[in-house]
Amino acid sequence: RQLESRLTVMCFACPSHRQRVEFSYQNLLSPVNCILAAEVAAMPVDLGLCPVYAPMLGFMGAAGALIFSCVGSAYGTGKAAMGISSIGVAKPEIVMKNIIPVVMAGVLGIYGLIIAVIIGNSVQAISAAGVVSYSSYSGFAHLSAGLTCGFSGLAAGIAIGIAGDAGVRAVSQQPKVYVGMVLILIFAEALGLYGLIIGLIMASNVSESCEPPSF
Repeated sequence: RQLESRLTVMCFACPSHRQRVEFSYQNLLSPVNCILAAEVAAMPVDLGLCPVYAPMLGFMGAAGALIFSCVGSAYGTGKAAMGISSIGVAKPEIVMKNIIPVVMAGVLGIYGLIIAVIIGNSVQAISAAGVVSYSSYSGFAHLSAGLTCGFSGLAAGIAIGIAGDAGVRAVSQQPKVYVGMVLILIFAEALGLYGLIIGLIMASNVSESCEPPSF
């Protein structure tokens, strides 16, 4: 049987940019032309605007935001609770008054939850046809947003735990330092709030375009 005079090559490397490149039977005899035709078809793949690993970056950002924020929240809660429990044995009447460090540490986990929910809802799954509509720009933006919020929450949790533990012990000995302890905890909590604000900005700064730039 004779081969058809014209053949078609399909590029399956990037489903979102499938292209057909046709070339004549005579050109098929030239390996160089065949390779060049395949490279032309795969050009959007080289640009990597919507790679298959992009959703993984977004989910890593969501996981990082929640995990690190919860780690900081857990440390701050546990560290402050140690101080509250120790003074509660001798002075149980001041336990509820000094519960503020535990509450402020628990809020850090909510910061991570907010960013994780926003990122998780923004990540677009691969369609049944194998088309990826989630760009690498969006993936890196969501990853950066999650890490920013997560590590900020971790740092704030450590600060709240240490300051809260020492603060409640000091308040049990000298009630006049209570206001100073609260101010210290507020500034420590602000660290996590900074990460939440920047995380929200970066999580909303995404690109839905998978088309290569035109030159």
